[in-house]
Amino acid sequence: MYMKVFGIAGYSGSGKTTLIERVLPLLAARGLKVAVIKHTHHDFDIDRPGKDSWRAREAGAAAVLLASDHRTAVLTEHRDMPPRLEDLLKKLPPCDLVLVEGYKREAIPKLEVHRAETAKPWLFPGDPTILAVASDVAPPGGFPRIDIDAVSQLTDFIVDHALSQPTA
Repeated sequence: MYMKVFGIAGYSGSGKTTLIERVLPLLAARGLKVAVIKHTHHDFDIDRPGKDSWRAREAGAAAVLLASDHRTAVLTEHRDMPPRLEDLLKKLPPCDLVLVEGYKREAIPKLEVHRAETAKPWLFPGDPTILAVASDVAPPGGFPRIDIDAVSQLTDFIVDHALSQPTA
């Protein structure tokens, strides 16, 4: 599989999802097929109790694939074995670029999203894989910054840095 991987890292409430939502149409307009992997610390379930797929999982199925004419979803039970990013990447269909939201400790090139109002510390001083920050304030030490609302410039940065990386 030949896809480029680029991370969007930051604390909860910093605007990671909003940034991704804003750059996705610009990436698609450039002809790129983009996938997104979003990590969450919350338990979630897209299945509904009583449905056949839910019943199969409850009965012990390791995975259930739901398919319709419009989309598919694979529900995989990890049973207290969190998936590794590299394993999740292997499950994606072919694409040009994968934006990874979260997984801030992974050694992948990243853009840090930081908002002053969250009052959270900067991530970049402790992570050499963060190449720049998307922020509403200047980071300390003159670290490279792109205004969080400069969507076109952020898209250029992601394309320039993600597509120059080795493939995953």
